[in-house]
Amino acid sequence: QVQLVASGGGLVQPGGSLRLSCTASGNIFYINDMGWYRQAPGKQRELVATITSGGSTNYADSVKGRFTISRDNAKNTVSLQMNSLKPEDTAVYYCNADLWTYENGVGYAGGDYWGQGTQVTVSS
Repeated sequence: QVQLVASGGGLVQPGGSLRLSCTASGNIFYINDMGWYRQAPGKQRELVATITSGGSTNYADSVKGRFTISRDNAKNTVSLQMNSLKPEDTAVYYCNADLWTYENGVGYAGGDYWGQGTQVTVSS
């Protein structure tokens, strides 16, 4: 069974910083892409940033220059460093992993997995 656990959310003033982390565990064979998404009240879930297994990154225009995504392949962890936070960054942040799992000890299966979400609130 695969589980993604996210942490690091909290309350911060505008202009402040937070660092989110997410660790995948379970019967994981290989992790392809990982990423962060967010959902504000009354809004659809949107992409924040992604990172490939090789380290290539992609960011939403709204966070470019302020957020940095990184990963530690040895620990199956993806992080999001958030600087210069704005009130409009307030949302529940979800981590995501596209990965392959062991099946019955002999085969493999691909799938898309999500963490439980962590609340980020930017307010003065």
